Amino acid sequence: MKKNSFNQDVQTLAQKTGSAQRLQDRMTIVLFLLPALVFFSIFLVYPVFRSVYYSLFSWKGFGPAVDFIGLNNFKRILTDWIFLKAVGHGMLIVVLSLSIQLPLSLALALMIGRNLRGRAFFRTIFFMPYVLSEVITGIMWLILFNPDPKRGFINAILTLIPGLKAQPWLGDIRTVLLAIFVVLTWKFFGFHMLLYIAGLQNIPLEIEEAALIDGVSKRQMITYIKIPLLGSTIRTSVYLSVLGSLQVFALVWIMTKGGPVNASEVMSTYMYRFSFVRFELGYGSAVAIMMLLISLVFSLAYLRLVRPADYLS
Repeated sequence: MKKNSFNQDVQTLAQKTGSAQRLQDRMTIVLFLLPALVFFSIFLVYPVFRSVYYSLFSWKGFGPAVDFIGLNNFKRILTDWIFLKAVGHGMLIVVLSLSIQLPLSLALALMIGRNLRGRAFFRTIFFMPYVLSEVITGIMWLILFNPDPKRGFINAILTLIPGLKAQPWLGDIRTVLLAIFVVLTWKFFGFHMLLYIAGLQNIPLEIEEAALIDGVSKRQMITYIKIPLLGSTIRTSVYLSVLGSLQVFALVWIMTKGGPVNASEVMSTYMYRFSFVRFELGYGSAVAIMMLLISLVFSLAYLRLVRPADYLS
């Protein structure tokens, strides 16, 4: 009896010790996460809820919001052709990024490969634009796109070619969005290229060597081995590219401010104009919520349709 009682006491003590240890571990985790949760709540969660609140008012940003108008700001957004045009411009940048920018990045990553001499130099050269701030990039390309051939490098080159003349790249409604996309591609091309290079380096060499022994050509190696094994990297690159294209702001604002005649307007410049230029902060908050909803819908669709493939692969 005494032995059984002793064993029970030991088991009870072990259970209490284990419970105390688990509680201590959980408290440690909470304490480490608490600073991040506080900053996340202050700088993300709270502003989102405040934006939702202000979007229900006609508010200029001065004093308390008292002019309640309900969902009228959202009705105004959905009937404003300039906002709808800005959404279309964002979608066009998304399509161009997915059809031009990312395929070119992938092609260059495949060309550089593992064994190209000076590959570190090429990676550095192509990644350097991504390191530059968007403000510096916008100012630099403003100079390059200057319509005066004596001041703008691109037009200076065009005038040297017979039959071509200087173009107002950022002043023409037909070319301004294309010019902005060129700048976006130049800046973010290297980032996506490095993502693909990292994915290629994670492919085991044994797989490539076995394929070469079986007589697989270089084209077949790329089509049937490398690209399928890069599936998760490509999906991540697409996700980042789409969200970045929908939220692009600094480059467009620095270079064109959404002009000429709203030809390069995107959702973020539209929001900034009404919030901090016209001081219609209630309406600007509603625009911000619409941007959040569009990005959230895409993110949820991505997680639902695409992301499970990464867990199954």
